[in-house]
Amino acid sequence: MIELLIFVGALLVLMAIGLPVVVAIGVTSFIALMATGAGDLPVELLSLKMVQTLNNFTLLAIPLFILAANIMNIGSTTTRIFDFATALIGFTKGGLGHANVVASSIFATMSGTAVADAAGLGSIEIKAMKERGYELGYSTGITAASSVIGPILPPSIALVVYGWLAHVSIGGLFMAGLLPGILMALLLMGMTVLLDATGKVVMPKPIPFDACEAVRTGKRAVLPLIMPAIIVGGIWGGFFTPTEAGAIASLYAIILGGLIYRDLKWRDLFKAFNRTLMFSSVILLIIAVSSFYGWILVRMGIPQALAGQVASMDMPMFALLLCFALFFLLIGCFMSVIESILIFTPIVVPAALSAGLDPVHFGIVMVITLSVGVITPPFGTVLFLMVSITRLRYSQVVISILPFLLPIIATILLLIAVPGLATWLPDTMGF
Repeated sequence: MIELLIFVGALLVLMAIGLPVVVAIGVTSFIALMATGAGDLPVELLSLKMVQTLNNFTLLAIPLFILAANIMNIGSTTTRIFDFATALIGFTKGGLGHANVVASSIFATMSGTAVADAAGLGSIEIKAMKERGYELGYSTGITAASSVIGPILPPSIALVVYGWLAHVSIGGLFMAGLLPGILMALLLMGMTVLLDATGKVVMPKPIPFDACEAVRTGKRAVLPLIMPAIIVGGIWGGFFTPTEAGAIASLYAIILGGLIYRDLKWRDLFKAFNRTLMFSSVILLIIAVSSFYGWILVRMGIPQALAGQVASMDMPMFALLLCFALFFLLIGCFMSVIESILIFTPIVVPAALSAGLDPVHFGIVMVITLSVGVITPPFGTVLFLMVSITRLRYSQVVISILPFLLPIIATILLLIAVPGLATWLPDTMGF
């Protein structure tokens, strides 16, 4: 355990002093390599390990789904989705808050990340809610909180990375994220009802339900709404793999924006490819270097030792998983979801398996708890995005999100207490 503390501690210190994550991981790995007496191994081993890691069909899903999200963020697709959600549920008390959650849930099945969700829909949702008389603090809080659904519902980039590292079916993980994602959406909507009932937030008068408007906006949004059905249905039916689903989603987004809606210009497509290239390059470089990090961990025997320690603990499954969740909540406050998964999966998954935890259930808990970090201080990326959209102070944004942390934490606790929320669907579908 001393080796684990030194190994992880050195990495966190290097990151704390400002080194880029990929450099910190690489330096820590080389220090550990020398400390194990393996300094005579060729330096070329690092590059060979990196190339071997990236030569993986599964990892193609990452840039492909990022590309699909970037294309969807251009043009009228996000507006069509929000308009339909508003017409569908906007007539209820706090209707635009509910529409916010519904739209984020729909867009999550296209984007796969919290930041893409907040960036794509955030400004549209907050502008619409402001025009209808909603308090800016409430609008900011529900918009930021609903973005956490992004990494849970398929096609989650975080679940792709976890599945690849933990050798778990990515299709199974996608199915496992459906019920927890829907549960979180319902609890967030329930918090809106509670805030209204207790008078904590004054909700504007709801707009009357207009069946004609619901049909009109539904027709405008029907083609974007088909994409989630294609992704989930195709993987479920065995027509294509999650990686192939990413390619199909990207092609569908291009056809939708370029040929049908005609609001995707060549320069916009170039920007989408450029953003995808930049973001994917960062993620894949970290993945490549992290593979060497994981190899060093195994060579030092750290995962095996930790697994033995956890297996020998006399602790109920619920309590053990709760301890893991608290650890991930803390880590998520300081590191991004992808970085955390890359660094800690090789360490904690062997320990979880040795304790008898289901890898699919454990993965969903890990991704959800780490994802909370996007809306918590000090480094929550969605917090800074909300500051730029709303022009509120950072402290005001943080305060506006606090009530919505309760339904998210409740989702995590229910998921820990009832593993079937994650495992029932993939088991039923044969994953």
